[in-house]
Amino acid sequence: MKIEIPEFALVLLVGASGTGKSSFAARHFRPTEVISSDAMRGWVCDDESDQAATPDAFAMLHALARTRLKNRRLTVIDATNVQPAARKSLVALAREAHALVVAIVFDLPEAVAVARNAGRAGRDISAGVVSRQMRDLHRGLRGMRSEGIRYTHVLHTAAEVDAVTITRTRLWTDRREDRGPFDIIGDVHGCADELQELLQKLGYTITWQDKAVQVTPPAGRRAVFVGDLVDRGPNTPDVLRIVRAMVEAGHALAVVGNHDEKLKRYLSGKAVKRTHGLAETIEQLEAEPPAFVASLRPWLDGLISHYVLDEGRLVVAHAGIREDMQGRASGAVRAFCMYGETTGEIDSFGLPVRYDWAADYRGQAQVVYGHTPVMEAQWHNGTLCIDTGCCFGGRLTALRYPEMELVAVQARETYAEPLRPLGGPATPEAQPPATMPDVADVLGRQAVKTHDLGTIVIAPDNAAAALEVMSRFAVDPHWLIHLPPTMSPPETSAMEGWLERPEEALAYYRKNGVSSVMVEEKHMGSRALVVLARNPDVAARRFGVSDGARGIVVTRTGRRLFDDPAIEAAVLHQMDAAMTTAGLWDELATDWVLWDVEAMPWNMKAAGLVHAQFAPVGAAAIASLSAAEQALAAARARGVAVDDLQATTAVRLEDAFRYRDAYNRYVTPFEGLASVRIAPFHLLASEGHVHADRDHAWHMQRAHRLAEAGGPLVMATRHRLVDLNDPEQCAAAIAWWEDLTEAGGEGMVVKPLDFLTRGRRGLIQPAIKCRGRDYLRIIYGPDYDRPEHLARLKGRNLGQKRSMAIREFALGLEALRRFVAHAPLSQVHQCVFGVLAMESEPVDSRL
Repeated sequence: MKIEIPEFALVLLVGASGTGKSSFAARHFRPTEVISSDAMRGWVCDDESDQAATPDAFAMLHALARTRLKNRRLTVIDATNVQPAARKSLVALAREAHALVVAIVFDLPEAVAVARNAGRAGRDISAGVVSRQMRDLHRGLRGMRSEGIRYTHVLHTAAEVDAVTITRTRLWTDRREDRGPFDIIGDVHGCADELQELLQKLGYTITWQDKAVQVTPPAGRRAVFVGDLVDRGPNTPDVLRIVRAMVEAGHALAVVGNHDEKLKRYLSGKAVKRTHGLAETIEQLEAEPPAFVASLRPWLDGLISHYVLDEGRLVVAHAGIREDMQGRASGAVRAFCMYGETTGEIDSFGLPVRYDWAADYRGQAQVVYGHTPVMEAQWHNGTLCIDTGCCFGGRLTALRYPEMELVAVQARETYAEPLRPLGGPATPEAQPPATMPDVADVLGRQAVKTHDLGTIVIAPDNAAAALEVMSRFAVDPHWLIHLPPTMSPPETSAMEGWLERPEEALAYYRKNGVSSVMVEEKHMGSRALVVLARNPDVAARRFGVSDGARGIVVTRTGRRLFDDPAIEAAVLHQMDAAMTTAGLWDELATDWVLWDVEAMPWNMKAAGLVHAQFAPVGAAAIASLSAAEQALAAARARGVAVDDLQATTAVRLEDAFRYRDAYNRYVTPFEGLASVRIAPFHLLASEGHVHADRDHAWHMQRAHRLAEAGGPLVMATRHRLVDLNDPEQCAAAIAWWEDLTEAGGEGMVVKPLDFLTRGRRGLIQPAIKCRGRDYLRIIYGPDYDRPEHLARLKGRNLGQKRSMAIREFALGLEALRRFVAHAPLSQVHQCVFGVLAMESEPVDSRL
């Protein structure tokens, strides 16, 4: 006997003691899938036969079953389950988790069960108990369907039990293996001409022969219809012909809409109100051949609630779907997918106010839906409504997936008047709210799955520290789609008298199989991100910021770089003008960009640091050592033997002057906008793209084009491409670093040519900073390069710093990938907070 069960279901084994349920479960299911009442008694009191432990045992059984079903795991309950009351609580668990319930009933002869129990050592189950269980079973057997049990399989003999084979079937909603590409089409509502125009625009060919239609898709593509094929428009029959032909040919999928369901009910003879366009559909169908009309009811009945596609990355449902319903089957799931969820209120137009499920959406899958007409399809928290009101004179819209390109055609006329103005503000869902981050999304232990580095774990203490910083100092979180990673220095130099030199950075990349590197001048400024939208409308639509701003400049810790809003606005305006002049807006086909830059002068943000830390150290050192030098000179004049001490003091005083000179190079008067310089070096992202697939030459070319068009504000970064297999090029790069640092520059950054580079053990350092000798005095102190200090500093450990740099790099890219893919803001912030949380790890801040 073959028994088919859904791959996700609650399976109840039903039968008296001794009918073979446990043996059957062990033969057909994984041990982790089976929850046994006897085993639970053993867990709670060490005796599987102790009936006194039954209440605690079943409390544990219910808790485990609830957890497994919540996690979409097949769950098998091995208990007698012969009474409807015992099954009721288990069916309620399945209903709560939107799981189908399957009963496998062991209705074996009573004598068989009694004989088996008699032969089981340590189990005292009387014939009277078995007889009572059999009576309970037979009383409730016929009513199992009404209890909410979808499938019941009854086994009458031991031979039937032994002959069973179990086949697991996928739910109809589960098409994870179908990866597309797809063309997802919004609510058609009987607009056949517009549907044909849109399909042709998408590259489909349509051939009619009388009333028979054949639609041929572009190679490899498939259409997906979000439902509401019928009503309101002028030609529902041809819409049904087209979509049905495509579905039956395997060229399309279609989910059910509420209007489709209503038409099916009408065709089934049910009493329905002929409103909202149904009357027009009925009139159109009356002119059609009866055989065609009769064939529609079973076809419409076969439309399912939703589809889970592309390995779970994409879900299509008519009115949307919550994460906890995706890939599940129940009446509640089907109702939600057709109608959405209402608040119970009625708006001023007499229509139900729908609860905005998308505002709370935190799912991993992107959800594409229709049902509620909008003026323009816009992403919100990883969801997209593509019902743009074609029947109301709007447009018929499709989403090309995975390209994320919207394609639309204009309605040829207005076929129906909406009860609520199209795109009007009557209901909450008509206007996507500027959803604020939820603290639950970033607190506690976080395991962040990244595309480039697998799962990265954020410790709870680090997450709390990041939340403290973000809560007190950060900008509006809607702007925070990325934070740049920290950067590691090279291994300590093997050359005497040096702590850092480029030789070790070049050797690191050569060792990891990199053939070419980009070396860039390291500016002495503040690392910053420029988030720039073309106008405030774009900022509101794409970032959810509706305060009139068109961008922001933030530090690498998420704080606003410019204290003066006027300066920030001017910088953004000039950056936009430079993007336009350089042709970058058009080249990138985008209306927003994210630049990784260095902002100067350094003292614009570091003036307090200079005055509070560096200057006092320099002044105290020079004053004290100058006084010591004078005292030593006087002592020596009196004949005291202080030559060695005097020489040491002279060297220390010289180091103190060098220390003061080092930070003074970067302290210049800040005179507002005229003093600001922006040096871009990474074009990180734009609409539809994370530019990690472009090498650093590409990034620098765009940065230089921006600099050429940006006037005095935007400055170019000097750089060189170095072949690591060419000794002359390597020597020239080192000599260039020496010239830069001797002239007072901070140093240079060495990067593999490819933005994202892997070595034998995975991701390698995205960049290594090589700082100059005098600059390092600011970091390590005036006399850090004295032999006794260098010997100690050369023992510094870079392991934690380098691990942190790679993890932050992967988290930052993951945040951008999620944002560009229109993932919920909570998922973007999980990565951004992760970068900031890493900064609270105990790592030497001087590295």
